[in-house]
Amino acid sequence: MVKILAVCAWRNNVIVITYSVVSNHTHTAALAAKWEDAQAFGEESKKVYSMFFQRKYGEEGILRRVKVKALWLDTPSYLRNTLAYIPRNALDNGGDIVNYPWSGHLAMFRQDRPSGMPVSALTKRERRELLHTGESLNGVPWLLDGSGRLVPYSICDHAYLEQVFNGDPAYYLKTIGSVNVAEMQYQLEEKPFVMQPDTEFYKTVNETCERWFNADLPTLSLERKTRIIPYIYRTSRTTIPQLARIFALDRARIALILGKV
Repeated sequence: MVKILAVCAWRNNVIVITYSVVSNHTHTAALAAKWEDAQAFGEESKKVYSMFFQRKYGEEGILRRVKVKALWLDTPSYLRNTLAYIPRNALDNGGDIVNYPWSGHLAMFRQDRPSGMPVSALTKRERRELLHTGESLNGVPWLLDGSGRLVPYSICDHAYLEQVFNGDPAYYLKTIGSVNVAEMQYQLEEKPFVMQPDTEFYKTVNETCERWFNADLPTLSLERKTRIIPYIYRTSRTTIPQLARIFALDRARIALILGKV
């Protein structure tokens, strides 16, 4: 799955910051020019892994009920907490955070530059066998270790994560240890996939409006509502009728804003 994440990110012009792959789910923090690229990266990763699993084990539809959601980490605290929460997922597999092999944590705040076999030097046959793709991959900085695994340092934008924590590894580790796990599970794994009743959804939307515009939802102009509605629609499980109720606009206006007409 780590290899598939790397290849699918490259195909969709997405940069992986860090990731964690456990037995029943995956988290990836990434940089993308637009939300659609991030969502396409997730959907393609799911598709390619499902095809790989089917070829290897002869089982179909294993990810049929697995959903992909691209969420915008739109505040510094949300970003830091997410980057700290992702490596903690190693504990779900009974591992420890520091040495878990299927995580980007090993790439962060290193004093050395790991070595390995450059992926760009592989033959097409080797790329198919090791990376499940026959594409050229010329120019990628990825390295394979002696076990044929991708070296996390070579596929993660570790410099981005490090600057988020002010270049301070102690700050990073302290955040990993103190992050509110239950809150992050709700924000990243539960809330995006469950449709909230109007009262709760209103609170969620209002909090987002305060982050974006430093203003309450009822005070937003039509121009600001037009800017934020597509984001709310993409990052929440909601409907046009619910958005119409929450934003006090008619359904036709919501559909027009979302390009659904």
